[in-house]
Amino acid sequence: MTKIRGEDRSVKSLLGQKFRIDYYQRDYKWETKQIRELVEDLTSRFRLDFQEDHERKAVAGYGQYFLGSVIISNKDGERFIVDGQQRLTSLTLLLIYLDALQQNNDPDQKVEIANLVYSTQYGTKSFNLDVEERNPCLQSLIDGDQVDPTDQPPSVQNLINRYQDIADLFPEDLSGDALPYFLDWLTENVMLVEITAFSDDDAYTIFETMNDRGLSLTPTDMLKGFLLANITSDAERVQAGTAWKKLIEGLRSLSEDDENAKAVDADFIRSWLRSQYADDIRARKKNAKPEDYDKIGTQFHRWVRDNRARIGLATSADYTSFVTNDFRFYARAYTKARKAADHYTDGLTSVFFNAQNSFTLQYPLMLAPLRLSDDDETVTRKMRLVATYLEIMLARRIWNFKAIDHSTMQYRGFLIMTGIRGLEVEALRDDLLHRLSPEGAGQNDEYIDFDTQEVFRLHGNNGPQVHRLLARLTEYAEVQSGGHARYPEYAKRSSRKGGYQIEHIWANHPDRFEDEFGHPEDFRAYRNRVGGLLLLPGPDNASYSDMTYAEKLDHYAKQNLLAQSLHPIAYQNKPGFKQFMAATGLPFAAKAGFTKADLDQRQELYTALANHCWSPDRLLEV
Repeated sequence: MTKIRGEDRSVKSLLGQKFRIDYYQRDYKWETKQIRELVEDLTSRFRLDFQEDHERKAVAGYGQYFLGSVIISNKDGERFIVDGQQRLTSLTLLLIYLDALQQNNDPDQKVEIANLVYSTQYGTKSFNLDVEERNPCLQSLIDGDQVDPTDQPPSVQNLINRYQDIADLFPEDLSGDALPYFLDWLTENVMLVEITAFSDDDAYTIFETMNDRGLSLTPTDMLKGFLLANITSDAERVQAGTAWKKLIEGLRSLSEDDENAKAVDADFIRSWLRSQYADDIRARKKNAKPEDYDKIGTQFHRWVRDNRARIGLATSADYTSFVTNDFRFYARAYTKARKAADHYTDGLTSVFFNAQNSFTLQYPLMLAPLRLSDDDETVTRKMRLVATYLEIMLARRIWNFKAIDHSTMQYRGFLIMTGIRGLEVEALRDDLLHRLSPEGAGQNDEYIDFDTQEVFRLHGNNGPQVHRLLARLTEYAEVQSGGHARYPEYAKRSSRKGGYQIEHIWANHPDRFEDEFGHPEDFRAYRNRVGGLLLLPGPDNASYSDMTYAEKLDHYAKQNLLAQSLHPIAYQNKPGFKQFMAATGLPFAAKAGFTKADLDQRQELYTALANHCWSPDRLLEV
């Protein structure tokens, strides 16, 4: 090696440079899990120091966060990324999103971050992370345009999906007054180590040395070693070791991606231990110490070692049973939940809905009431009860424009988890019903349902959430009318064949409604109310978008039931639909025209439909 240089770099210092990526390294492969971990790790570390009464300059004294190393090959003055492009690409997406967020802030409070994404020279824009096939997509994201991933290269599809993950996952409480503080901290206090070589051979030798020398033990490996080391019988140790290996293989098979599969077992162990043993969580104040919940999240192998007596690990037989009974029991339940999160499963459809809303806290919550003595039917009933409760709670929060991101919900989730731990089915149902009642609202939470003061509508970045709620309402109306469950189909977002888009019943033509709205912006705000929205197949949505309501109506008659219900044909020869209306009293009605008053009536219909779809009475049916 001729020369190697290693320097610590802040995000600002590193991303303020220009980088290239060789053609054989250009795939961007991060999935939702990695984005979630990045957002949660960064925001959680920032919150350890942030106080609302701080001045901006106080951020300089906040703790740093190390984001790993990047390896660069400097070839004739051009800097090629050898290792680290996944993180740098994800940071770029995060910065684009955060820059869009701060556009509504006071200009004096804005943080200059656009130059970490691109620079302009002589009227020509160039991206700091320069990959030709990605650049048009990045520009569209910067411009705030919707980008359809269909027919795009896999890396570009992934860019679009991960950007949407960031929009879904970034905490709402950091999106306002706290945003400049977070941006200061992110750009100045988040550090990476930049390792630069001046030939590809040297750069790849460094990469191989850092990744291949020795075998890094994961927390899962270290927990296994601790448990097996405390089993004195050779035969029982072999039995436990065999059981452990088989269970880990089963957990890892839940992911099709080898890299992500290695994290599934750790996620299960965290969910299991938290669900059964975490009694405390870090207080939400400065300098608070990590408690059980937090320690299990970061170093669960050490937590088990330090809390062996509390867990009941004393004799060799205890350790054997912990692996062959406890581990096996909770791993089976977790596997059932993870499969239901990936595949729409009869009886556990709520798990799928919650997973689509990136609510990963549902796993420890579903495990919390389980007891080792529960049979399979009891396990399933308890998990259904918790998942159904969570679906109702999440739908209510979304309808009320309340955040459901991990940071916002973690403390609430912890309180629910400890409150339902070990409950029998009837006691669990009663507890969850109480939590959904006005009397059961948390001490610091007001009671919310679907009868809101602020009208639910498309707003800001909530498009994916609105789409999912419409998909659920559409499916609910159809299933209750004797149709098939089609939520996964309706929830697929795309403008291409096989996907659905949100359809505005009113085309974007304020001039058509001048007699009802004095200003175009008033019209557009009203147009976004959920009562004026439907789901249509992507190609149909595109072809109908400019039509008048009268021109659209016959087309609606050929679509899903929620769209059909605007047309008189929906009320002919549909006994299942008529029975559904009679049983619920829902105010479905055909509309020859669609005025402001008609939209108001549809808003009332959708609200009533939501109250039925997400009624707490669903818990009585489990």
